[in-house]
Amino acid sequence: MAQKKHYNEKLDYGSFYHIYNRSIDRQLLFKSEENYLFFLNQYNKYLTPFVDTYAYCLLGNHFHLLIRIKEENPLNVFDIKEKSAHDIIAHQLQKFFQSYAMAFNKQHKRIGSLFQKPFKRTWVDKEDYLIKIIHYIHFNPQKHGLIDDFRNWKWSSYKRMLIDKPTLKKRKLLNGLVIKKAILNFITYGLELLTFKKLATL
Repeated sequence: MAQKKHYNEKLDYGSFYHIYNRSIDRQLLFKSEENYLFFLNQYNKYLTPFVDTYAYCLLGNHFHLLIRIKEENPLNVFDIKEKSAHDIIAHQLQKFFQSYAMAFNKQHKRIGSLFQKPFKRTWVDKEDYLIKIIHYIHFNPQKHGLIDDFRNWKWSSYKRMLIDKPTLKKRKLLNGLVIKKAILNFITYGLELLTFKKLATL
């Protein structure tokens, strides 16, 4: 899915992006439950003040995120008015990657870079693309044969998307209609894929 044209996609205020990356040597990024939890904690520390996260999935040697960069005014609270949204988010992602890599390397007695550079990203500019990305992100564990049913993958946002709590996915964005439609389409699409897979094995 990674293409060179994605590497230089500029990040802008109020826009959706699919952010993804993998380990530099295609080895495991997560070797324990502790690693998964630390990754999410560090992500929350470095990125949550700047972005809203709508979907995520952490896999063996890579991860996927669907984010929306917050509007310019909230970002100005952090006294970085002279910087562009791209500079701000790219810097925060770099700090996030470095913090995780340092802890991971220390724990597993590893030396050197952990993540590929530059990180990959695509601008999600259309509703149908938004729906496809939500499908793609959550179906990844099943696609890669890590689990038979993507709904049971522990390290994705699938189950959180089903919880009707406004604090979890900020569904008010775009009047709530696009995100709600994306979630409903995703659930239907996912169940159809599972049914097709079961029928194919009969």
